Order: sequence, then C-alpha cells, then structure tokens
Amino acid sequence: VKNIAAELEGEWRDSFSAKAALELYGRNGEYYGVPWTWGAVGIFYNKALFAQAGIEKTPETWSEFIEVVKKLKAAGITPIALGERDKWPGHFWWVYLAIRLGGEEAFLAAYNRTGSFEAEPFVKAGEYLKELIDLEPFIEGFLGLGYGDQAAAMGDSRAAMELMGQWAPSVQANSSQSGGLGENLGWFPFPSVEGGRGNPNDVLGGGDGFAVGARAEPEAVEFLKYITSADVQRRAAAIWVLPTVAAAEDAVTDPILQTILKARNEAPYFQLYYDQFLPPAVGQVVNDSVEKLFAGVATPAEVAAEIEAAAQRELSD
Repeated sequence: VKNIAAELEGEWRDSFSAKAALELYGRNGEYYGVPWTWGAVGIFYNKALFAQAGIEKTPETWSEFIEVVKKLKAAGITPIALGERDKWPGHFWWVYLAIRLGGEEAFLAAYNRTGSFEAEPFVKAGEYLKELIDLEPFIEGFLGLGYGDQAAAMGDSRAAMELMGQWAPSVQANSSQSGGLGENLGWFPFPSVEGGRGNPNDVLGGGDGFAVGARAEPEAVEFLKYITSADVQRRAAAIWVLPTVAAAEDAVTDPILQTILKARNEAPYFQLYYDQFLPPAVGQVVNDSVEKLFAGVATPAEVAAEIEAAAQRELSD
C-alpha cells in the first residue's frame, strides 16, 4: 500500500470529523487510507418498555445497568435481545467491558506482545459479563438464535435492549413483523465501569474505508478525495451511511444517528471490533471463547487464557 500522508496533510485531513477512525489507517505519521463511513456500537433500547418498568433514565455505569436489567426482569420484560449462535454479537459485550476496564493501553500492550490477554482487564471483563449472564437476561434460546432473531425480538418489543452497531434500526425494521420501533427506539453509550482505566467515551465500532495500492496512479488518491467530499458524503447520508467528514454531518437527520455520530466524533480512542482487527485465527478464538462464557462452559480466566494462547501463536515474532 502507498503512504498518502503528504496528500492527506492540510485541508483534506482537517475535513474529517471521525478523527479516531482516521488514525486506524495510519501509523507512525504515515497514512495508507481514509475512512469513508464509520459508526459505533452502543445500546439500543425500547423507550416504552423502559417506562413500563419504571426506568426513568438510561444507565451511565455498569452497576446502574445491572439495576436496569433487574428492574426489567421484575416487570416481566426480557431485558436483552441476543443471537449468540452467530457469536460476533456476544463478543461486543466482552470487548466493550475490556475497553472500559483497560482502555487503549491494555489492548495495545496485548496486541504488541508487551502485555497479555490474560491481564487483569481481560479477565475482569469476563467476570463482569458473567455477572450479567447469571441474571439470565437474554431472550429464550439465545444460544441457538442468530442475529436476525435478535433484531426481530428487538423490533417486535420482545426484548428491551440490544448491543449493536448503527445499522441496527434498519435490521430491526426488516426482521420484525411490526416494522421496527420508530420513535420508541432510543440509544445510549455502553456504560462506564467503576474503577476502570478506560476513558468512558472510548468507542467500539467499525466501518468502511479505502487504501491505495503501492503502484496506484495519482487518480486513485483523487478518487478517495472525491468519495470523502462533502457532496458525496451528504448523498450517502441519505441512505443511512454515517459520513466521516464534518461538512456532511448536516445531512444526518435521524435523531439516533445524530447521537451516535456525536459519540463517534468525541471518542478519544476508537477500537475496531476484535474479530476484525486481530488476525482471523485470533479473532475467531475471541468469538468462540466468549460464546463458551455465555454457554456456561468456560470461566472468565479460561476465556482470557484461550485468547492469549491464540495471540501467542499468531502475534509473536
């Protein structure tokens, strides 16, 4: 791939509002691509079900979130939609807890092999997640259900919350009999964890971007400038594509997308999904091991150990 740092410098670079996402395409002052669209994972919730359970505000901390889950259960409402057969939806929970507990520092240390995926933040992520699992908050049969089932349960008001990316509302609408929740749908960031070292504004997510081949013609860079121009990004925003440049953000009119956009732009650190950022052999182990935690056949420490073993095989020199 080609280093486009020189072409990016100045007005083009300054046009991006998704600064943390842009940094995923760079290293040591060199840049090899740009983000075209970028979103964030957060918790979607059913406002009517929250009101039915007497929940007046969305939780900001993990302990508050656990209390929300308990209140929903007490009201006879299934708290969380999850389709863990596909495994990647469940990995969001473990990864977000690791982000809140250890932040950028813990992940990069484990990834760069100066640290370990058996370090405290990753083990504790499993412990906090097990605290949630033990409450049995998920839709019936969640281990055998896929993401489409998760979205349908959310869209048909059979569960109060789901942890998912910005595409969730459209999938809820398409997968459910009701056509989605409309104005009854809300969103809030993943809660902070008391005592965690991660910044509570750090975000998990992903999107699409483009790199330039090492021997590409100059027109390739011009094309990237074109698709990240305000005009093109505004047109993309009309079809639920979250723009990455500030000048196009006025085209985002959906209130939930506006909230997600704000969270994305304010994130000091943006963590790409572990099962995408890490080598495939490691990312798959993350998904498989976390699924074992949901199934009750692995402990938090065993989950961390399995991921560390894969990292040692694939990431070590």
